[in-house]
Amino acid sequence: MTKLKIGIIGAGNMGAAFAKRLAAAGHTVAITAKDASQATTAARAAGASATAVAVTDVSRAAGDLDGKIVVDISNPLTADMYGLSLGHTTSAAEEIQRAVPRAKVVKAFNTVFAGVLGGNAQVQVFVAGDDAAAKAVVRSMAGSAGFEVIDAGPLANSRNLEPVGMLNIYLGYVAGRGTGIAPAWVAAA
Repeated sequence: MTKLKIGIIGAGNMGAAFAKRLAAAGHTVAITAKDASQATTAARAAGASATAVAVTDVSRAAGDLDGKIVVDISNPLTADMYGLSLGHTTSAAEEIQRAVPRAKVVKAFNTVFAGVLGGNAQVQVFVAGDDAAAKAVVRSMAGSAGFEVIDAGPLANSRNLEPVGMLNIYLGYVAGRGTGIAPAWVAAA
């Protein structure tokens, strides 16, 4: 596996966990957030191959995305966190692709809670995207971090992955199963 240079925008629970897991896999990670101290804290927690980058706006943090791989780990939750603000006719990943049409957007990790993402669990990660080479890089990156990678098809399948993420959120928080869970597809026979 080629070691990658990875930029993470956001140092909340998910960004910090993602930085930790990817840095532990040997990738070079730069993390930024609106609050520079939060990025610094996340970088320190991630280890020596992670650094905090002070950038005040997302467009500057992202830089020129032409030809770059953008991994969307989001679930477009409603303000009350009981539903999705997008779904079935588009997805957050597709909207990001529209916003940065020359980037290579790949949907992944949206069905994994931060605690699982930052730990050592070998859960399934579903990867959807239209660019085969970009998807291969993300699949390899996820595999290098100890995840079982499931090819989830084209980027339009994010319309299905985001509701799976929402179901996981419901099961974890509302149904009381906790945040140490992740969905998995298993062979029945």
